[in-house]
Amino acid sequence: MALRRVLGLGGCRLSRSFCSKPPLPPEFLEGLRAVVGGPNVSTAMAVREQHGHDESMHTCAPPDAVVWPQSVGQVQELAELCHRHRVPMVPFGTGTGLEGGVNAVQGGVSFDLSRMDAITELSLEDFSVMVEPGVTRKALNNHLRGTGLWFPVDPGADASLCGMAATGASGTNAVRYGTMRPNVLNLRVVLPDGRLLHTAGPGRQARWAPGHRDGTGRCRVGSRSLVPCRKRAAGYDLTSLFVGSEGTLGFLTQATLRLHPLPETAAATIATFPSVRAAVACTVQVLQAAVPVARIEFLDEVMANACGRFSGVDLPAAPTLLLELHGSRHGLTEQQQQTEEIVRLNGGSELSWAEGPEDRGRLWAMRHSAWYASLALRPGCQGYSTDVCVPISRLPDVVVETKQDLQDSGLTGPMVGHVGDGNFHCLLVFNTQDPAEAQRVHAFTQRLGRRALAAGGTCTGEHGVGLGKRALLLEELGQEGLDTLRCIKAALDPHNLMNPGKVL
Repeated sequence: MALRRVLGLGGCRLSRSFCSKPPLPPEFLEGLRAVVGGPNVSTAMAVREQHGHDESMHTCAPPDAVVWPQSVGQVQELAELCHRHRVPMVPFGTGTGLEGGVNAVQGGVSFDLSRMDAITELSLEDFSVMVEPGVTRKALNNHLRGTGLWFPVDPGADASLCGMAATGASGTNAVRYGTMRPNVLNLRVVLPDGRLLHTAGPGRQARWAPGHRDGTGRCRVGSRSLVPCRKRAAGYDLTSLFVGSEGTLGFLTQATLRLHPLPETAAATIATFPSVRAAVACTVQVLQAAVPVARIEFLDEVMANACGRFSGVDLPAAPTLLLELHGSRHGLTEQQQQTEEIVRLNGGSELSWAEGPEDRGRLWAMRHSAWYASLALRPGCQGYSTDVCVPISRLPDVVVETKQDLQDSGLTGPMVGHVGDGNFHCLLVFNTQDPAEAQRVHAFTQRLGRRALAAGGTCTGEHGVGLGKRALLLEELGQEGLDTLRCIKAALDPHNLMNPGKVL
């Protein structure tokens, strides 16, 4: 527990007195079983512990019970029951978060929504689809195979799409296709008292402009010809309110998502540079030259070496950019030429392009293994992922300053980032049994967060606030901003039952 205090991590629940909640009464548990059936309610410690943590370092805080609803009606009934008995509720998707968002720090009931996995209302003409919270991004893209469409937001983990909406997730494709926020068109939300809300109205969604079509009736994507036609000025933007709400305002039981046409062709490459500044400066120049890059990922020399060794790829231990371009055959050739020239001007290596899906898949699989590659640098240690985002103009200075801070602190913290949108991470690997090292980790993360804020950025680019970034959120929004968030929370959840102890 002392280590958690040093790191500024929350969620340690050593006794019932910590959360001042009595055990769940037998009649309440019987009420849960009456809604979903006995096999869909568990109070077994192993199951509760499984639902009491995510992939973060926050201490496991198990709920008092876990339920598996299988329909929105059951979620409503369960929420109404919990609301009536004043029992906390915690949504649970796949547990792949990095900020302790599923930890039941005040006990209560964990709603495992994985069995609600319907994919409905696929509209090829409107480029949209409806998914329930049990649908993951890989499952959706498998479902879309053969349609010419895909859902590009890719945080690495095969996360629940509704969970990705709840945390405002991002990923490697964000520089071209955006984060979750612009790709969510409507949400079906069960409010804390069981009422049902459609954030853009029942059955309504923003529409895409038709764009240019080829002889097959599919959209041609050699350029950004498809733009959202979102002529909607009907009141407050409730959808955006719930995207990023981290389960503190209600249960996201269905999301209407914006789909994108698959590119006609794609090409990926690896570029190495003589310095971190040169690699990040190249990123900025690629964007300033309006090269429509789909992915541009940064690895410092420590991360490049770790990823290469972990994935069995011959990757030099040097500051590295992984780039991918999407477009028509003719347009792609022009983009490749532009990219090669900018890389060369920044002292980068000669580029060799991979266009086959298998070769590109191996490249991005290596990138997605960065977390495990980092942990392999110090077997037996644990990892803590930072997550800041800064304006692209400030990115080179902030990354270089952070790199120097890491070296001065004597920490193992390979750097990786979706630098195309100013987002990067230090994956800190340290000995949890060493209080002095833990203190250095904590001090570094605070400096990094404040460095990002001073540059006009944010303390969390895609992981959410959860348990660990609440103090930095106050510094980012100011007291007035945080008070406004609390007013919204109180209006929708006056008894503070939805995922209490998170964000605010």
